[in-house]
Amino acid sequence: MMLDHSLLNVASRTAVVTGGAGHIGGEFCRLFASLGGRCVILDKSQDNIDEAVANLPKLENLEHMGYALDLADQQQIMDCVECISQTLASLDVLVNNAAFTGDSKLKGWVVDFEDQSVDAWNAAFGVNLTPAFVLSQQLAPLMRKAQSPAILNIASIYGVLGPDMGLYEGTKMGNPAAYAASKGGLIQLTRWLATVLAPDIRVNAISAGGIARGQDHQFTEKYIAKVPLNRMGNENDIAKAMLFLTSDLSSYITGQNLLVDGGFSAW
Repeated sequence: MMLDHSLLNVASRTAVVTGGAGHIGGEFCRLFASLGGRCVILDKSQDNIDEAVANLPKLENLEHMGYALDLADQQQIMDCVECISQTLASLDVLVNNAAFTGDSKLKGWVVDFEDQSVDAWNAAFGVNLTPAFVLSQQLAPLMRKAQSPAILNIASIYGVLGPDMGLYEGTKMGNPAAYAASKGGLIQLTRWLATVLAPDIRVNAISAGGIARGQDHQFTEKYIAKVPLNRMGNENDIAKAMLFLTSDLSSYITGQNLLVDGGFSAW
């Protein structure tokens, strides 16, 4: 049987992407737009959004858009949903991609377990998990108006696996409990949504492995030694998997968590 290339056709489809001006979100938006899809970028900085939108491939009949908001502020999320609902007739894709990975002003994050704070815990859940619930809930009616809508949640291998803390020895890096727990919650939310929103909306997750971003060489060397493909990932590795799970190539896949980690979890 020949591959039906129309299954990868996202022309005229619209994707709302949280963290769409960042590393992984930005790469997905560029890929999605290069195939004719429209992107609605949600991120914290309007300047970063404007730059990201300006760098997306131009579309003939559609315009990319962006909304600046703090995902930790539920009222801002609700206001953004209202704007989106008034602007779009339907919504094909929601990507819950934004992630809290720390804040230099926040105490109790990358510290020993005994010193990790409830404030840091709440901050992680307030960005990594709660907005995915709110956006999925509030945008579901708009998504049901689309032909084959899909929600994709970007989680992490540490929502599935326990950390090897030895990877971080000798560095300023760490692996807080709140990050792992919030990403694990996102994976379970994926399964819950997949059954509740079926058959109208497919819902899947990607658990990304380590992405190379100039980390301490001690960490990088030890991490790569645990990866069968012998390298860290990059944004394009994740974006291609994101495109698969948000296109009709995956039309019979829902409730799944795809580990894109170079085999890190296969040992």
